Amino acid sequence: MFAACLGCVSCALPLHLASFTLLVGRVSELVDDRDSKSRERKLVGVRLPPRPPMRTKKLWAFIIGVALGDGNLSNPNGRAIRLRITCDARYPVLAEGIVTSLRILLPRNSVSIVRVPNKRSYFNISVYSNELRTWMPWSVGKGSKVDQKVRVPEWIRNSKTYSKECLRGLIQTDGSIYRDRGYLMVNFTNASKPLAQDVRYMLTQIGYMPTMSASEREGAGGHKMKHTVRVARNSQQLIEDIGLFKA
Repeated sequence: MFAACLGCVSCALPLHLASFTLLVGRVSELVDDRDSKSRERKLVGVRLPPRPPMRTKKLWAFIIGVALGDGNLSNPNGRAIRLRITCDARYPVLAEGIVTSLRILLPRNSVSIVRVPNKRSYFNISVYSNELRTWMPWSVGKGSKVDQKVRVPEWIRNSKTYSKECLRGLIQTDGSIYRDRGYLMVNFTNASKPLAQDVRYMLTQIGYMPTMSASEREGAGGHKMKHTVRVARNSQQLIEDIGLFKA
């Protein structure tokens, strides 16, 4: 987690979930030709799974961005997936927004703040839910996000609206805003090259011209690569466009 984390006040505002609607559709089902009683195409009524409203998907896009940046998945009790998000204690608005979003998305699950003994600079947000298995773009027990070559889900990358929400979560956790020789910069840094490529793609899709570079850094187990996506032009517009600020 980078020291220059960002917060968004819009995340901290309470939202109200729209009710889910079960849709009943008609599908064309071709039954096995070997069944003499059903050799022709039949129309049958089926109950489709609920489709989340756009506001819910926007919240998931934001939380997925946060989790890709500073989240960890585990299954400590063998029953439910746990998402743990590490937060910089200097940015309480961001933490409040994450907690609020998770409580809206997972209303039946407890979202808790977990303090680390003798650590005041950061804390963890924790929630257990097997619904995370559906939304999170990596799996428990199959290695780190880097090992799994984690990527932003396609449904987010293909939407400018969802891309902005996801970028906000990604940059607020693994990004920073700073000035270089007087010029305002926004960047995102991560050890995963596919993830950095997705960030560059989404920034391009919403109208910006990011650059991407790679460098080595010292880490546990030796030298590791880090990939940085930087926006140097129209940075202030990007900050306003996706709602970034330190808080």
